[in-house]
Amino acid sequence: MKIALDIMGGDYAPQEAIQGVQLFLETNEDDTVHLLLIGTADSKGMCDEQLSAYAGRYTFVEAQDVIGMHEHPTKALKEKQRSSIAIGFGLLHEQKANAFISAGNTGAMMVGAMYTVKNVNGVQRPTIASPIPRSDGKFNLLLDVGINADCKPENLVQFALLGSMYVKNVLGTENPKVGLLNIGEEEGKGNLLAQATFPLLKEHKDINFVGNVEGRDVFSEKCDVIVCEGFVGNVVLKMTESIYNVLVKDKQIKDDFLDTFDFEIYGGTPILGINDIVIIGHGISHAIAFKNMIEVARKNVEANLPGKFRSYFAPEA
Repeated sequence: MKIALDIMGGDYAPQEAIQGVQLFLETNEDDTVHLLLIGTADSKGMCDEQLSAYAGRYTFVEAQDVIGMHEHPTKALKEKQRSSIAIGFGLLHEQKANAFISAGNTGAMMVGAMYTVKNVNGVQRPTIASPIPRSDGKFNLLLDVGINADCKPENLVQFALLGSMYVKNVLGTENPKVGLLNIGEEEGKGNLLAQATFPLLKEHKDINFVGNVEGRDVFSEKCDVIVCEGFVGNVVLKMTESIYNVLVKDKQIKDDFLDTFDFEIYGGTPILGINDIVIIGHGISHAIAFKNMIEVARKNVEANLPGKFRSYFAPEA
């Protein structure tokens, strides 16, 4: 298994990315994962120095350029074809890597995913999902969390299917329960989108729909997959991050449940509905987050998630 990692992506690159690689390799001594570390020439020495004990478990791939965090995604990918992100997608396209990870420019990652990797046939829109901590120590999967601010009912139905397949095949929950994020539990509640989506989810034979869920249910065991448009999902996601920052970082409150709100423990966000595995990391990721991004990528590869998406959405392709 080969996993490509853009070590130039993120606010603390390449130091934190390389340290994350070191953590992963230290804790996976017998692992079959071979890492393709994509970085500029001046980062190679740092890799060789810090990872000297693991020389056979990674390959350095030189990039001539880096896409900045605030560059225009489409323009940057077109003009910087030897950038670390462009090379990562090239490795996927050439089937030289099974997965690609970056904590760099999110827009460039999305553009690369949609135009290089492309959607699975039958999937209208890819979606990004994020785990949300819940009180029993497990996680709910929230999607979409940012790339689809405006949606149609059929989009939310596909998000429910993609999320259910992820939770089942990667997280190991059989027949995951799906809830529609809304302002009330009763059928008929909510805006026009929620009202139109409810009956579609209710009638779908492949979705274990449990009905509407409210904001107070987000951290509960009521469902395993929470579906909403990206505008709402991003607000919820940023709210959970603020809870962690205020209570743990500012107030210095010590609590095991609050610790699970730290985004670094679950690494990156998978893009669901595309033909290869792409993991997007937070721009402020540190070493532990990079280590966990690699873990997430490995689980996705082992589950052959894109293959399962193709079998469901495009069985005759």
